[in-house]
Amino acid sequence: MLLDLKELFVSDGAVIDKAYPLDMTDVDVNGEHPFTSPISAKLHVANKAGIITVTVQADFVYSTCCDRCMTPIERDFHYTFSHKLIESLEEEYNDDYIETPDLTLDSDELVKTDILLELPSKFLCKGDCQGLCQKCGHNLNLGDCGCNKIDVDPRLEKLKELLK
Repeated sequence: MLLDLKELFVSDGAVIDKAYPLDMTDVDVNGEHPFTSPISAKLHVANKAGIITVTVQADFVYSTCCDRCMTPIERDFHYTFSHKLIESLEEEYNDDYIETPDLTLDSDELVKTDILLELPSKFLCKGDCQGLCQKCGHNLNLGDCGCNKIDVDPRLEKLKELLK
């Protein structure tokens, strides 16, 4: 959604409120499409004493697999982001502000970027997930698989004779 900010930049106290669904089902994250339903995005853009601030609230369900045991999981997320907008930057690059030279803001791109940067790098079904057995692939959260867990490096096999 492209927001026209011309009126906002010239009127102290002006406010724009928008709520809309944002479809991110086509977004690929690590080879998956984890956004199975639209994101609920709420934007509040306000000019307060000449400072334009955009606040974004994003609510969504994230569906993926546990990174250790591959069990399907769903997580509800609620993120709030805030950015300051300016018409032009005096410096070449500044992370503190979003430059809007044409006085418009692509809110879809802003919300997508904020969400993707905020997502955890690892998803686990539970904090103490045991993962999968390295030998047979059994889910260790369901119990022990019975595999021999002691592997001896073949180069050190001769040293076992010293223990006899």
